[in-house]
Amino acid sequence: MKICVFTLGCKVNASESESLIRGLTETGYEVTEKLEKADLYLVNTCAVTAEAEKKSRQTAARIRALNPSAEIIYTGCACQKDPAAFSAKENVRLVTGTFDKGKILGMLEERGVRIAPEEREFEEMLPPETERARQYIKIQDGCDNFCSYCIIPYLRGRSRSRKKENVKREIDGAKCAEVVLNGIDLSAYRDGDTDLAGLMRYLADTEKRVRLGSLEVRVVTEELLSALSRMKNFAQHFHLSLQSGSDAVLKAMNRHYTAAEFLEKVALIRKYFPYAGITTDLIAGFPAETETDFQQTLSAAEKAAFSDIHCFPYSPRSGTKAFAMKDLPAAVKKERLERLLAVKNSCRNAFVARNYNHEEKAVIEEVSDGYFVGYTGNYLRVYLEKGLPYREIGVIIKEKFRDGVRAESKGE
Repeated sequence: MKICVFTLGCKVNASESESLIRGLTETGYEVTEKLEKADLYLVNTCAVTAEAEKKSRQTAARIRALNPSAEIIYTGCACQKDPAAFSAKENVRLVTGTFDKGKILGMLEERGVRIAPEEREFEEMLPPETERARQYIKIQDGCDNFCSYCIIPYLRGRSRSRKKENVKREIDGAKCAEVVLNGIDLSAYRDGDTDLAGLMRYLADTEKRVRLGSLEVRVVTEELLSALSRMKNFAQHFHLSLQSGSDAVLKAMNRHYTAAEFLEKVALIRKYFPYAGITTDLIAGFPAETETDFQQTLSAAEKAAFSDIHCFPYSPRSGTKAFAMKDLPAAVKKERLERLLAVKNSCRNAFVARNYNHEEKAVIEEVSDGYFVGYTGNYLRVYLEKGLPYREIGVIIKEKFRDGVRAESKGE
């Protein structure tokens, strides 16, 4: 039997899907990650935005077009939010939610809706086994923040973390050059007395390059940055979600920092890592955002000199506190998004230029169109004429090229 494991959404979903793929492969199934013809489809859904939830539901029609007789198992956040919307689809065999995903491997013949109760402890799943250059490792799940625009804490449950010994064991066993540690709220990682800084100290001698997923401002401290600076091979990239540069909007979002505090943390990162890539998320057109509020967002982005910005128009989510707020006109959100994208491009170009002739280490992930393509530690996409696939090599950044930079192998 051929099974397709199709993933939408975040890197945590990707980690969980890779675990399921390993389990299915070891059981003897033929497995693909591409949405192509198969006998059974296991779809890991997303609900971070209304559009993501819509795309999750639309996979049913796409699957039937590939194989009208195939059956579908749905799992993940969108199913946790609205299981009936998925169980009502044609060809759907089983619907599960965000909890007990590891048990899906023993439920392939079951039918109906199986929404497990909220988990209080971190669920260990089979470590993924991938031949890729980069492997995602889930070390935390759930969220206690309850930002006013976000539905995820209601779907993923309370924060819970993985034992540090299990994290290290998976890293040591990974067949890759780089691991990415991720979670729904990675900053909340805590195993007993070990917080994220303590975990980094515990992993200090790890040979593989270690990259962190998205962080909250509160976790960026001297203690964490000092621990990271002492690691043998830390990828100098920080994704800090700003969301808005207006203190009034941040308060309405239930984000517990000010724009000035955020910029102080950016400066602290650059004290330790002058060439660090610092990326962020920004929402354009949050309810009640004034033109002055938005101007403050643009100003904060320029002051932070981000290496890249993920820009989104605000999307109302039923079940969140912000859903009751008066939404801005679509035209206003569209216009502000366009201005935000212009700042994104300016920041991106300036960061690339700042890296010219700078030495970095890059992990080569693929060979494409005659180039060896990968990512530096500070998350620049590099193109080289010579390289070693799935290996980390020293490079010198030369110039802007395609969607990244052209680089030369160190010593050329």
